[in-house]
Amino acid sequence: MPKTVSGFSKFSKEEKIQWIAKEYLENDQNAVKTLKQYWNSNEKLQSLHDEFIENTISNFYLPFGVAPNFLINGEIYALPMAVEESSVVAAASKAAKFWSQRGGFKAEVINTTKVGQVHFLFKGEPEELRVFFKEIKPTLLLSIKPITANMEKRGGGLLDLQLADKTGELDNYFQLFAKFETCDSMGANFINSCLEKFAEVLKFEAENYSHFQKEHRSIEIIMSILSNFVPECMVKAEISCPVSELGQNGMDGKHFAEKFIQAVKIAEIEPYRAVTHNKGIMNGIDAIVLATGNDFRAVEAGVHAYASKDGKYTSLTHASLENEIFKFWIEIPLALGTIGGLTNIHPLVKLALKMLQDPSARDLMEITAVAGLAQNYGAISSLITTGIQQGHMKMHLMNILNQLEATENEKTEMIEHFKTHPITHSSVVSAIEKLREI
Repeated sequence: MPKTVSGFSKFSKEEKIQWIAKEYLENDQNAVKTLKQYWNSNEKLQSLHDEFIENTISNFYLPFGVAPNFLINGEIYALPMAVEESSVVAAASKAAKFWSQRGGFKAEVINTTKVGQVHFLFKGEPEELRVFFKEIKPTLLLSIKPITANMEKRGGGLLDLQLADKTGELDNYFQLFAKFETCDSMGANFINSCLEKFAEVLKFEAENYSHFQKEHRSIEIIMSILSNFVPECMVKAEISCPVSELGQNGMDGKHFAEKFIQAVKIAEIEPYRAVTHNKGIMNGIDAIVLATGNDFRAVEAGVHAYASKDGKYTSLTHASLENEIFKFWIEIPLALGTIGGLTNIHPLVKLALKMLQDPSARDLMEITAVAGLAQNYGAISSLITTGIQQGHMKMHLMNILNQLEATENEKTEMIEHFKTHPITHSSVVSAIEKLREI
C-alpha cells in the first residue's frame, strides 16, 4: 500500500518522480522515462512551466490547432484552438468557410459587468443593518480607492455596491453585492482584493457602531469572493442568409432550415439533448479560452448556470426562419481577459493573442462566442444530414491507428480502405489484423 509523504513540495522534480514511481507505479522506469520525455528541452521554458502550478513533474500537452477563414464583423481571422477532441477544428473550419461566403459572423458585446460578493452573518434587526450600511457606504467606497486607481484610469472599477438581505433563505445571512468593470483583464485578483477590503472595513465599522445593540456589533465574515456567474457580461453572435443558400447533402435549403430549427427547438425544451447540444458549443469556446490562457472552468460554470437561469436547463443557441431568411444566434456570458495571468507569460498564449491581432477583452468575447456558434452549426448540420459519426469517426480513425501502433504504410492503407467502409473501433482492429497477415 502506498505511503503518505511529508514535505513533498520541497522535493526536487527528480525526487517527486522517483517517489511517485516507487509508491504508485511499481517502480516502472518506463513510466519515469515517459514523464521525462515531455519535459521541454529548453530549460528556461521548462522552468517557466514548472512554476505555473505546484508539484510539477512533467507537461501535459494538448494539440494547438488553427481554424482559418472566420469572417467576423468584416475582418478575417484564423482562430487558435487548444483541444484534444477529434473533428472540433475541422468542423469549425468547415463552418467558417461556409459562412464566409454568406456574409460571415456578426458579433457584439452587450455588457461586461462582473460580480463579487462579501458573504456575512448579522444577528440584529435587518433595518438596523440597512441604516448602518447607508451610513458607512462612503467609507467602504473610499477604502478601495488605492486598489481601483489604476483600473479607473483604464475606464474600469467598481460600478455598484448594494446590501442584499438573504435572511429569507438562510438565517442571519446578508451580502455586500458588488458589480465591477475590469476592462481587458479577467479581473479575479482585482475583484477579490476589493471584496476583502470591503469585508475588513465592514467588520471594523460594525464593531465601532454605537447604534447597534452591543451583542449585535460583531459581524461574522463568512467569505469574500468573485462570482463566476456573470449574466450581465454578455456577448451575442449570429449568422443569417437567404434560405435558398442553405442546401446541403442533397437537402434543399428550405427543408434543411426547417429541420435545423426543429433540432434547436428540441434542445430548448429537452434537457437531455440540451446538455449535449451545449457541450458541442463549448467544444469551440473552451478551445479558444484555453489557447488564450483564460479560465475555461470558470467559463464552463458560468455558461451552464446561465443555461439554467430560468429554472430549466436549455439551449444556448436559437434559430428562426422569417421572410425566407434563416437566422442562427447565441447569447452567452463570457468573462475573458487579454492581460494578466498566463496572457503575459505563456509563450503560446502570447502567440495565440498575436494571431488574433492583439484583441481587447471585448474582441475576444466576440471571437469566442463565434467559435461556439460555428461549432454548434457544424454539429447540427451533421446530425440532421449524414449523422455525427461519419465525420467524427473519420477524424477518430487516426487515434485508433495510433492506439494500434500502426506504421506510416499501414496508416496509408487504412485511410484508403475506410474511404469506402464504415469506421468503428472493431472494424479498424479487424482490418489492420488482416493487413498484417498478408
